[in-house]
Amino acid sequence: MKQRGFIAMKTDTMASEVLSSDFKELGEVAKKLANHAVTLGGLGFGTSFLAWVASFAAIYLLILDRTNWRTKILTALLVPYIFLTLPSILFNLFRGEFGKWIAFVAVVLRLFFPDHVPKHLEMPGALILILVVSPSFLADTIRNDWIGVAICLGIGCYLLQEHIRASGGFRNSFTKSHGVSNSVGIILLLVYPVWSLVLILL
Repeated sequence: MKQRGFIAMKTDTMASEVLSSDFKELGEVAKKLANHAVTLGGLGFGTSFLAWVASFAAIYLLILDRTNWRTKILTALLVPYIFLTLPSILFNLFRGEFGKWIAFVAVVLRLFFPDHVPKHLEMPGALILILVVSPSFLADTIRNDWIGVAICLGIGCYLLQEHIRASGGFRNSFTKSHGVSNSVGIILLLVYPVWSLVLILL
């Protein structure tokens, strides 16, 4: 009787020790998995979110330029910027049949009804054409590489310094009418490439 009780206690203790060590290991693995998921998912989510923000900031500035900004800055650079930062969902949509139809209609209108095509639609039409006809080297390789990010950074820096110069200084670029919205839009152009380059360098 005593021996049976002792054996039972020994196996109970061993089982509980094995179980607790298994739970410890499981907890450590779960912590590591959570840390890696947060790090990779967070950075990946941040990059894709900033790409959306940068694309819409560029589109916003393009609309402003065609409506009431009207500066002598080379805002045509926003077209390649949008090409390089447009999120994959929209990029693939415009590279497919949908984009081809839009490009076809734009070319037909430009050929046969040039007087009826508003000037403010020239840049969006050029963007659609570039999206549709760009070679796969540009669309797949440069766009998803550090070279595309560096080009975006260069475009953003150029537009920022030209905007500050056209406004008459850094202070005026944030105090003049429409200055704040334009400045914020251009700064948003810089956030995505800077973040992407930091991740590439890390």
